[in-house]
Amino acid sequence: MAMTKTTADTSAVHARPELLQVADIVARDKNIERDEVLEAMEQAIQKAGRSKYGHDHDIRAHIDRLTGEITLARYREVVASVENEVLQIDLTVARRRQPDLDVGDFLIETLPPVDFGRIAAQTAKQVIVHKVREAERRRQFDEFKDRIGDIVNGLVKRVEFGNVIVDLGRTEALLRREETIPREHFNTGDRVRAYILDVREEPRGPQVFLSRTHPGFMAKLFAQEVPEIYEGIIEIKSVARDPGSRAKFAVYTRDSGIDPVGPCIGMRGSRVQAVVAELQGEKIDIIQWSPDPATFVVNALAPAEVTKVVLDEEANRIEVVVPDDQLSLAIGRRGQNVRLASQLTGWDIDILTEDEESQRRNEEFRVRSQTFIDALNVDDVIAHLLVTEGFTTIEDLAFVPPDELAEIEGLDSDLAEELRSRALNYITVRDEELSRRRLDLGVGDDVAAIDGVTPALLVALGENGVKTLDDLADLSSGELLDLAPAGALTAARAEDIIMAARSHWFEDGGAGVPAAPDAKAAGS
Repeated sequence: MAMTKTTADTSAVHARPELLQVADIVARDKNIERDEVLEAMEQAIQKAGRSKYGHDHDIRAHIDRLTGEITLARYREVVASVENEVLQIDLTVARRRQPDLDVGDFLIETLPPVDFGRIAAQTAKQVIVHKVREAERRRQFDEFKDRIGDIVNGLVKRVEFGNVIVDLGRTEALLRREETIPREHFNTGDRVRAYILDVREEPRGPQVFLSRTHPGFMAKLFAQEVPEIYEGIIEIKSVARDPGSRAKFAVYTRDSGIDPVGPCIGMRGSRVQAVVAELQGEKIDIIQWSPDPATFVVNALAPAEVTKVVLDEEANRIEVVVPDDQLSLAIGRRGQNVRLASQLTGWDIDILTEDEESQRRNEEFRVRSQTFIDALNVDDVIAHLLVTEGFTTIEDLAFVPPDELAEIEGLDSDLAEELRSRALNYITVRDEELSRRRLDLGVGDDVAAIDGVTPALLVALGENGVKTLDDLADLSSGELLDLAPAGALTAARAEDIIMAARSHWFEDGGAGVPAAPDAKAAGS
């Protein structure tokens, strides 16, 4: 490590205690460290020194933190062979002035104090202002970067094209027009409460972005109004908002003796009304969260009544049946109620009336019955019996254990065996026809060998030009689902098939993996 050694000339050292007083005042006024102000002053003195003695010189200034003494010095590095006479000095010459110097050390020569002229003083002032502003910006960023998600109070400083500039005391923040609640209006001097959405470092300084529409804003308001939420007794599970109009708010508590909804409402609605007032009259439905998705969805659709719920976990969809007179209430004005319930629960919600559900169930019953009648050559009585017992496809019937089939009331063992035999024969004939069709389309045997790829799926792939492993591997799971016959694949099964098709890319340590399909898969 290079050492710095100085000559014994002290003529350039002079005390300036008033500098320390100025540094203290600026640091206190700008809320930054005193040392940062002194460093800015040192750089200003340095700049003035270089202006006087030459910009090529390594001129450095130091202000003593205790006495305010200013030292201005020129630094030259001690070297064995001089390449730059301004910044370097020969070892032999340096040792004549200071015998204990070695190569790599610096010869420090103190300089007379700088007599600041008008231009030099102005330059020094600009340097100090710039450095202090930089320090202030760093302080502002450090102060707010860890406060994302907090609520702050400020005063409206000005409004520009709908964007509100908010004075937070030590910095300004921006509340964009799209982050304000519809129809609310701000004037200069208004007090505003908002949620810190983001803090970014930008060329013009740190920017604090606020929001009054973010779901977290409502959650934080409730945490301020409801002590049980602040103390963690009641937990906010999710929030969905249509800002300025309506919101749904799910709460939960592990204590079975506490109703999580009541404390959020407050005595005569005082707590919820305080939040409603802040949100410009936004109607709030407080929902009890449940780990059971069906129960949670039913709660979320309140005030509508629900008579039946059917979950499809693979598709993350839930079908809800409501009485005919509850349909408009369940959907809400412009679909608001069901949309907010879907956002709150994370499920895609389909709403049917009891009549619609009954008609669809009857149609499904008719179609499935007709499938058995056509495929097995049975009368409608047996077909209806099979559908009633829960059989939906020919495969269901073909692979059910014979003894289970024979236990169905109305079927003896001989009839049960005959039905299974007809089902198996139908599947064999059908698959042979599909296999011939697959070969005619040119779909490869390696594609057919993938586990889970059915003859019907192979034909569908061939009809859409997917004939080789690479063709199949190029697809995303979503594209495969679109090509497959209705109901033939789940999302998870489609993903497994795609990964199986890509497995040959990774053989022999991954050699030969094509870049383009990978890029396509990554974007799918």
